[in-house]
Amino acid sequence: MEWSIQDVARQAGTTSRTLRHYGEIGLLPPSRVGDNGYRYYDRSALIRLQRILLLRELGLGLPAIAEVLAGQRDESAALRTHLRLLEQERDRIGRQIESVRTTLRKTEEGEDLMAEEIFDGFDHTRYEEEVVERWGRDAYDSADRWWRSLGEEERKTLQRREADIAGDYGRAAGSGVSPSGEEAQEITRRHYTWLSEAGTPPSKEYFTGLAEMYVADPRFTVHYDRYGEGTAEFVRDAMKVYAERHLGD
Repeated sequence: MEWSIQDVARQAGTTSRTLRHYGEIGLLPPSRVGDNGYRYYDRSALIRLQRILLLRELGLGLPAIAEVLAGQRDESAALRTHLRLLEQERDRIGRQIESVRTTLRKTEEGEDLMAEEIFDGFDHTRYEEEVVERWGRDAYDSADRWWRSLGEEERKTLQRREADIAGDYGRAAGSGVSPSGEEAQEITRRHYTWLSEAGTPPSKEYFTGLAEMYVADPRFTVHYDRYGEGTAEFVRDAMKVYAERHLGD
């Protein structure tokens, strides 16, 4: 049994253009190409696509996905790995749900929040692929070594500072101040300083690229927008202004 490219795209929630791109880079070649040039996919191709989509959702880029798939040629073993990753993701999302519930309840009741409650289920290593693709392996490795070198109390202190910065962004956005104004830029200065403590101070390209990710990537957006709808966009705009004023090319 086989399916046309249109059928596969519709069932998988993707596009024919994406499937053709996957084929062109060798990630998902069609099972056959008809005389009319149409691409068709069999059962094994659909299972491979399922794995590709899962790994994309986990944050891997296409080169990394190709490496993973190349190392898993046994279909049953690959499916078991797929299932294990889904179960891990389910558990992580469950912890995030409970974290947000706790944050919401304690915020509404005026209770103090602990950093470990706010960030339970959030793992900075999930963004490794994005960082490496955008700014290089050295940038990720340097920040990762710095983070792992910290003690538990140091990590909690940094997490509390980040939560304070995010909360101040949310309050500023909610009050209607301009992202280019003095209040927003002072918060952004603290944000830049906080990021700089991981090693080399962020370049203009890094800082503005990160700003765009806060809006483009829903994993970042939901973190900021829980302080108020539109906070992520406010943060992005404030960071861009700061970069233009203070960071060289």
